[in-house]
Amino acid sequence: MSSIQNKRAVITGASRGIGLATAYALAAEGAQLALCARTPASLKEALEGLHQKYPSARIVGQTADVSKSGDVADFFGFVDKELGGLDVLVNNAGFGIFRAAGELTVEEWDHVIGTNLSGAFYCSREALQRFEHSRGGSIINISSLAGKNPFAGGSVYNASKFGLNGFSEAMMLDHRNDNVRVSYIMPGSVATEFSGGHSAKADWKIAPEDIAQLVLAVLHMPERTLISRIEVRPSRPQKN
Repeated sequence: MSSIQNKRAVITGASRGIGLATAYALAAEGAQLALCARTPASLKEALEGLHQKYPSARIVGQTADVSKSGDVADFFGFVDKELGGLDVLVNNAGFGIFRAAGELTVEEWDHVIGTNLSGAFYCSREALQRFEHSRGGSIINISSLAGKNPFAGGSVYNASKFGLNGFSEAMMLDHRNDNVRVSYIMPGSVATEFSGGHSAKADWKIAPEDIAQLVLAVLHMPERTLISRIEVRPSRPQKN
């Protein structure tokens, strides 16, 4: 089993939901973390909570909008300075607008595709450049079952996640012989603010911590083995 101790990891969309749960899971196993989120207040709150629970851990953060390549480049420069390299990238930042295709504005389309798909490319490109120097690494993209199951009102979100799945698989084929392992996780309904929060009505949904455990499972696999994709669903979905 591969160790996560002292691995240097970047997590995007890290201030809440799956990203924050993943940060706690990696910190518990001794990873060094660089977190990014768009909102300064939420990132500050996330960092304070992690520092309180893991006071001796190396955990840093900087705001960035992953849909902007300049922000991403600045953030990875910060990672170089603070962590001195990179071993793991978790592309988790995501955003959704759910409306019929003909009702979407160009700005809404660009926002979702920019965050969910282009942002994953910008971050992966930066990570791959650093993996060349460290002789390998891992990229885990948090996708969605919406990346294989279209639904009414989901045109732009579906497009972003279908694209992310295809990008992930092609990137895996491009770089698997460079000692880079690329995986993607496709959750169904997760109890986050994105899909309605942690109310009692959401008890049937997957917990963010469950997805974080899958991230750990992927990273713990021996280097000879690659988990390329994972589908995960609620055990007992809500009946319509």
